Amino acid sequence: MPEIIAHRGASRERLENTLAAFERALELGADGVELDVHCTADGTVVVHHDPVLRGSFSDATLTARPIAGLTTTQVAAFRLGDGAAVPTLVEVARLLGAQATLYCELKGAGTAGPAIDVLRQSPGPSAVHAFDHRLVAEAALAAPELPRGVLEVSRHVDPAHALRSVNARDLWQLAEFIDEPLVRDVHAAGGRVIAWTANDPVLVERLAACSVDGLCTDDVALVRKVLGR
Repeated sequence: MPEIIAHRGASRERLENTLAAFERALELGADGVELDVHCTADGTVVVHHDPVLRGSFSDATLTARPIAGLTTTQVAAFRLGDGAAVPTLVEVARLLGAQATLYCELKGAGTAGPAIDVLRQSPGPSAVHAFDHRLVAEAALAAPELPRGVLEVSRHVDPAHALRSVNARDLWQLAEFIDEPLVRDVHAAGGRVIAWTANDPVLVERLAACSVDGLCTDDVALVRKVLGR
């Protein structure tokens, strides 16, 4: 049975990448949560998808400045669309505890080291992944014990090559590009396949039949229903 991974938390029901979204994912029975991280100018790892915050500052001079150019205090003063604060990775790890695996997507340059420092102290299981495979290679050197994954939006002739190149475990593959031969090849290489983003019941059924190891979804309740959980 594949893991059910809440994409940016329960993002169909709550604002993505917020503590409310992660708490709701736990309530819905997610096996893991996936989130995105950036680093502030003074080294705090915060959870947000884009490099520029989406919401509002009380200080208009900070608007449109990248997270990497803001201090921890400045980010803490920011408010998202639902009025919530931007969570830190420490806060999310504390919320999840040992209830779900924390899958951390490394976004900006320089995020690998600080994120790993947090994950090493987290109470539950965790892993990192990235579109920028150089960040995955950094993580392999800094924390060889931490599971790693590579994100892909193209279908390779040798789907396990990207895993071998950075000594990663998980191939995060665009769901529409996954079929049985891909899963078979990755499993033969000792890897796992995580499909993203699986929100359609027909697609979820097909992916489960292909024996994927994880389904990253915006709709945890739907995937649980399709899988009969």
